[in-house]
Amino acid sequence: MTASTEFDAPDRNAERLLSRAVHDATSEATGEFAWDERAAAAAAVRDHLRPRLDALRSSRVESGTVYQVAYNRTAAAAWRDANCPGGPNRQFGACESDGGVVVQERAGGTHVLAVAFDVRVTTDDTEQALTLVLRTR
Repeated sequence: MTASTEFDAPDRNAERLLSRAVHDATSEATGEFAWDERAAAAAAVRDHLRPRLDALRSSRVESGTVYQVAYNRTAAAAWRDANCPGGPNRQFGACESDGGVVVQERAGGTHVLAVAFDVRVTTDDTEQALTLVLRTR
């Protein structure tokens, strides 16, 4: 893997697009599902993201840049473990990760906290791999 300035634009492009897509997808799913429907909430986020991921994957093929995007379940679980407090004094309920999507129980509902991705950017002469965990706000 080579990190070079020629990848600054493609990796920033991927992060910007995914960040906007995650914001849109999670704002639609947050609060719409009860906690016992959390798997459906995570699936709804992934369904909403599908067209945006497909658009990124095909966005610069003509210019020789290829994006591969996949959900990163391990990064989501690690983010959950590092960012969701446990114990009796926590403000909100439990957190879970489901297929790269981190959710938390809040007042009986499902709140989407973050989505994790692996992104690989390939050009004719080089390749860059990154892991993004994008938080919702």
